[in-house]
Amino acid sequence: MTDAETLPILIVPDARLRARAKPVGPADEDRVRALAPRMLASMYAAPGIGLAAPQVGEMLRLVVIDLQKEESRDPMVLVNPEILAASAETATREEGCLSLPGQYAEVTRPARVKVRYQDLAGARREIEADGLLATCLQHEIDHLDGVLFVDYLSALKRNMLLRKLAKELKARQRA
Repeated sequence: MTDAETLPILIVPDARLRARAKPVGPADEDRVRALAPRMLASMYAAPGIGLAAPQVGEMLRLVVIDLQKEESRDPMVLVNPEILAASAETATREEGCLSLPGQYAEVTRPARVKVRYQDLAGARREIEADGLLATCLQHEIDHLDGVLFVDYLSALKRNMLLRKLAKELKARQRA
């Protein structure tokens, strides 16, 4: 699945990153089947461990995730994922985002989640996750609702991070 052509990843403050993605319906099936391998290729090339369709300008509820190292890839494709349950217990983990390159911050989220989704064949599936997978699922599903990890930070931390990103992007454009 990695021979596919990559897609450009949108960078904050692109407005599409703040929009809510629409559910994938029967009419979108071919588009989603073509998009998933390109999203995985883009995620691997970045490199990252998760990517949501809005991050590549596609406003569909589609997420790809792979927490494994290159030699043992195990990609997950989640169509219309939704969190069914989240633990009261929380976990804090450093998060980054391909749409906010080079920016990282500690984010507190539920430690465990139960997610329902469809696979590429249309079969309904559920997954219970903790640790890095739980964080990644929540992070990517947030993207489908126009929510970024910086939204969990204090206004001060968020603004500092966004200003730093803007400064780095300007410096790159000048270089």
